[in-house]
Amino acid sequence: MNTSEQKLPPLNDEACKGLCAIVGKQAVLTDPGDCWPYGYDNSRRHALPQAVVFATRHEQVRDILLLCNRERINLIPRGTGTGTTGATVPDRGGVILSLERMNRILAIDPANRIARVEPGVTNAELQQAAGKRGFFWPPDPTSAAICTVGGNLAYNSAGPRAVKYGTPRDNTLGLRAVTGAGEEMRTGVITTKGVVGYDLTRLLIGSEGTLAVITEAVLKLTPLAEAKSTLLATYKDMHAAAQAVSSIMAQPTTPCTLEFMDGTAIEMVRNYSDLALPPEAGALLMIEVDGPAYGLDKAAEAVKTAASVEGLVDIHIARTKEETASLWRTRKALSPALRNVAPKKINEDIVVPVSRIPDLIEELDQLSGETGIKIVNFGHAGNGNIHVNLLADSDDPDEMRRAHQCLDALFDLVLRLGGTLSGEHGVGLEKRDFIDREIDPVALRLMNDIRKQFDPAGILNPGKSIPPPEAF
Repeated sequence: MNTSEQKLPPLNDEACKGLCAIVGKQAVLTDPGDCWPYGYDNSRRHALPQAVVFATRHEQVRDILLLCNRERINLIPRGTGTGTTGATVPDRGGVILSLERMNRILAIDPANRIARVEPGVTNAELQQAAGKRGFFWPPDPTSAAICTVGGNLAYNSAGPRAVKYGTPRDNTLGLRAVTGAGEEMRTGVITTKGVVGYDLTRLLIGSEGTLAVITEAVLKLTPLAEAKSTLLATYKDMHAAAQAVSSIMAQPTTPCTLEFMDGTAIEMVRNYSDLALPPEAGALLMIEVDGPAYGLDKAAEAVKTAASVEGLVDIHIARTKEETASLWRTRKALSPALRNVAPKKINEDIVVPVSRIPDLIEELDQLSGETGIKIVNFGHAGNGNIHVNLLADSDDPDEMRRAHQCLDALFDLVLRLGGTLSGEHGVGLEKRDFIDREIDPVALRLMNDIRKQFDPAGILNPGKSIPPPEAF
């Protein structure tokens, strides 16, 4: 665990009284024991916040930001803490603004295919409400049961369906927000077309709470597919599977999910899954095709044909709901298996062009051999979003030194292949000091200038996402 050792004074009485006046005394935590759980996220970083305040209305968020500006208090927005990059960890002290109680679904509007929600609504709650009306919101992160829509927007977190349906940026029409200066704003539209002004909606999505706090979102809904078909394909090695991915994505039927696991991942799930996999399987693809029931079998067969490249071991289409559930249990068994084998692993979610996945896998094999670090690869192959897991023990200094050497080389490799350092986990603290390898100095300067416009006092989630100007 990466835990901050800084000793910060408690908030002054005036600031505490001001926060209590805005949200009520019962919605402000100042005791260190009560605040402690809100200093974590899933990166295993931790820093104790000076206070935690729970907002339930847009106006409260505005007033909290105005107070923090007056008192020069850092403010860190937070959902449920499922992020993996330390973006909600108060490493520079300050107040955690918890948005988990802003959890109302304000409207599901089938006629216009939109939903209007507050940021504390969980992804699963939204899907359930939309599903009752025959719709869904495409982003579906692995943590959908507990992660919030606000967090999905803050990180632009997508999940498996992004290969066909896109990310939160592609499925959000407009936002209501409060800037770091405490100014209220609305962005975007409630229609599917609109080009008036700059696209501030897409700017705020993925900004990790460094520009503004989102208090409401207008989301674009998609009708539920009439039918789905699930396929499992196994290959002799990851190179064959990667070639199959390129073949699948080059034909007209776009899968709604296209997941892969490498041989090391397969070995890990054999003891956690009831699905018998061929012993010679060195990689697998989980493929799902959706659409109208009429013609779906033909679409699934087209994908099956495209997936049948040299190196294929076996491929079959699930014919029942039970068989489909069994197939997906294999994929879902991987995360607990990894936690059991390496609870302190380094997990990166890089992206490369689909055509470069074979090159990535080949060089990762070499990198693993050179550094002695075991690497497990799985993820969203349809858009090249690969979760690269470095299995290292943080209690072993030499192993961690080699793991960070491996990580450094991984990032250089990804950029050399034309990729990007983060697909959906964000930047936060974990990747902040690497992004100047991807983004040039002029772009970084402009980003810092934009940040100053939204947050002139620099109180909103400071130190996250992009390095400060003096760093480059």
